[in-house]
Amino acid sequence: MVLADRGLCCIDEFDKMSAEHQALLEAMEQQCVSVAKAGLVASLSARTSVLAAANPVGGHYNRAKTVNENLKMSAALLSRFDLVFILLDKPDELLDKRVSEHIMSLHAGPGEHSPAAKKLCTASLNARDIRTQSGSLVSRLRLDPKKDADFAPLPSQLLRKYIAYARTFVFPRMSRPAADILQKFYLRLRDHSTSADGTPITARQLESLVRLAEARARLDLREEITAQDALDVVEIMKESLYDKYVDEHGFVDFGRSGGMSQQKEAKRFLSALNKQSELQQKDCFSISEIYSLADRIGLRVPDIDTFVDNLNSVGYLLKKGPKTYQVLSSSYSRSLSSR
Repeated sequence: MVLADRGLCCIDEFDKMSAEHQALLEAMEQQCVSVAKAGLVASLSARTSVLAAANPVGGHYNRAKTVNENLKMSAALLSRFDLVFILLDKPDELLDKRVSEHIMSLHAGPGEHSPAAKKLCTASLNARDIRTQSGSLVSRLRLDPKKDADFAPLPSQLLRKYIAYARTFVFPRMSRPAADILQKFYLRLRDHSTSADGTPITARQLESLVRLAEARARLDLREEITAQDALDVVEIMKESLYDKYVDEHGFVDFGRSGGMSQQKEAKRFLSALNKQSELQQKDCFSISEIYSLADRIGLRVPDIDTFVDNLNSVGYLLKKGPKTYQVLSSSYSRSLSSR
């Protein structure tokens, strides 16, 4: 991340580097990395954007679990990312055909269909048509197979120069209409996500909206952020929030932000476990005792083993052995620690 200062840092297999997640918290929050050597602490600048890709545990994404449980990632680190998108590999005949044609063209070698001036003109015309269309961002970016049959993307060298120019010389200002749109959307999110355990929508989301709006205006080399830029950013943020907080039934639940699914069942189970800890004057329980307690209170979870593992990863239970867990939130364990 230090080498990517003032640039872009791309990280693949993000879920496999769990040991470095704590170090990434400082880098993504403070935009610097602290290194301690020979009694000296050096702060190195890491002013970079992070683009990370991660695979779910078990090879497939489970909507019944939260994003944190699927990726085995802490909620604190996940909240550092402005946008989170869930990419599911669903069979699609048209999309699969396009992907296969793209892969085969990469192995076909250079030929008469390589990017040339004619296709560059076609691409620029199509881009101009996209900007003049009205409607949502999705409808403007979607290509028509009939009209855009000859569409060709810009060469990577030209696109790289364009982005470098925009980042170096374009610094857009926030206009009043755009600021009103972003502020109203943020306040609406705060209003819809009220809960007893605190809301996952904080000022960090508002800062994310501002950064995305600046990037959207910079993409068109504009010196001012327009209302349309703000509307595009709101649409992108809605899609990201839907992916992050939607449950297996298709409902958006902001309570799933705590890093654990089945929040109500978890509270009920931990409350019963705390009472049993006080009665028996112990804070360590075997897996068989946990099973019997779950049966006694009628715990409604799909898989009790996965449920216990999630409690362990979140920090409510501490695994003390192969089949033994310690409850950390009981008053008995707190009294022992105070002694």
